[in-house]
Amino acid sequence: MRKGRWKLQTVIIAFVCAVVAFSLLVTDILVTKTVTDSVEAGQAEKAQNASRMVAHTPLVAQALTGARSEEDIQAFASDIRRETGVQFVVVMDMNGIRKSHPDPDKIGQPFTGGDEEHVLAGEEYVSTAEGTLGPSVRSFTPVFDPGGKQVGAVAVGISLESVQNAVASSRNNILAGTAAGILAGVLGAVLLARYIKKVLLGLEPFAIARLVEERDAILQSVHEGIIAVDRDSTITLMNRAAMSLFKEGKTESIPLHSLQRVMETKQQEIDREQRINGVELLVNSVPIHVDGMLAGAVATYRDKTEVKLLAEQLTGVRLYADALRAQTHEFMNKLHVILGMVQMKSYEELALFIQETVDFKSNEIQMMTEKIKDPVLAGFLVGKLSYARESGASLHLKSDFPIPQPEDPALTHDLITVVGNLIDNAIDAVQKSRKKIIHVAFSYGDDILTVEVADSGTGIEEEKQHLLFEKGFSTKGTGRGIGLSLVQDILAQRDGEFDLLSEPGKGTKLTVYIPFQEKGEERKA
Repeated sequence: MRKGRWKLQTVIIAFVCAVVAFSLLVTDILVTKTVTDSVEAGQAEKAQNASRMVAHTPLVAQALTGARSEEDIQAFASDIRRETGVQFVVVMDMNGIRKSHPDPDKIGQPFTGGDEEHVLAGEEYVSTAEGTLGPSVRSFTPVFDPGGKQVGAVAVGISLESVQNAVASSRNNILAGTAAGILAGVLGAVLLARYIKKVLLGLEPFAIARLVEERDAILQSVHEGIIAVDRDSTITLMNRAAMSLFKEGKTESIPLHSLQRVMETKQQEIDREQRINGVELLVNSVPIHVDGMLAGAVATYRDKTEVKLLAEQLTGVRLYADALRAQTHEFMNKLHVILGMVQMKSYEELALFIQETVDFKSNEIQMMTEKIKDPVLAGFLVGKLSYARESGASLHLKSDFPIPQPEDPALTHDLITVVGNLIDNAIDAVQKSRKKIIHVAFSYGDDILTVEVADSGTGIEEEKQHLLFEKGFSTKGTGRGIGLSLVQDILAQRDGEFDLLSEPGKGTKLTVYIPFQEKGEERKA
């Protein structure tokens, strides 16, 4: 894990807590302001109701006009203050002289605070000011006599401290709710993080990102085209190789019937041949199951030409190896004969055997070098002579005229594949015959190389002759039937042709014609 990367659980908890804390903080600010305004408005209304009640009581107006004793005002104001729970109830005359006060010593003194001017002018209002009892919310109401003449005013105050205490009490409740909300948010974040991590198979986001990057790099580097679809046949994945095969990924050029078929049958299809946009492809289609449920399908596409070329190359290598092995085996057998003659001290017979062997081998090599100018093909045919002798067959090579080297070096490899497979099939065909004879004849003219391979085998039934070149068909058991299919593919690529003549009991003759441009010769228009 790289330093500085937080785990998913940590990120979710931090994020959820931050969001919850921010939301609750904003809520706290807004609610606190609302509660403060509401509390202040409620306290102001409480003071205003008290001041109106006092101002409209006849006792107050009568005492201010001299109809009753002013001492009745103090007693009445004290009763109201106790009943309503306000801080003070002050009744003043038109000169602002107090007629009542919580502190009896301040009766007869001017009202303090400086906010009483407007009420003495007949206005009713609420204000905030600081008097002898400290800062308070004050409600002022004018007092009128029965004739409508103002004779004084009433001031009812509620201490700001009590207002603040009420706000603080409400705010504590809000803070308690905020803390509970944060705690619930943390718990929810932990549960959410665990659930998400379980869904993500215990992987952290950066690990998932790395896996996706690695998977994409692997898919893009694969030479085979890869396409995946979901259950609705919607393409969910396509690598670069697939895009190049299907006209740069245009979905209308992508046949999905093989994928749809494997989803319907739930059975995979391996090495199905399919022609798409003029290209022969080998397609492998496999259904995808997740938790036992069908989730889609994936298919790989490979150019059949590449597979065919690889098979030809492998077949050519096998033919080379068989030829070399046969020559080695034949050479070892002759060495064993020489060793036996030396041990038996049959020196004259040994000299004759060596001379015959050297002459025979020299004749073979001389004939090959004179008739087959391509040293690779000549060496291969020498090996085939040894392979035929090892198999108990007599292989006769013939060429009336020298066969030149081809202009195209790749043609040599194709000829080895074609001739090697034809000779191998002929050797197999004569194994059950009394006479095991194979004739191979080369001729060249008019830029056409003709190769004729005839055997003395049992022949091929007429109803099977048309199947001879099909891939997988063989009269020699399962796992065979590839060689002649490659021969046909090479002839098709080289614009070549073949003739087959076979009669049961009389052997088989197969003739191939391949366009052949001699090395150094001017190509004809």
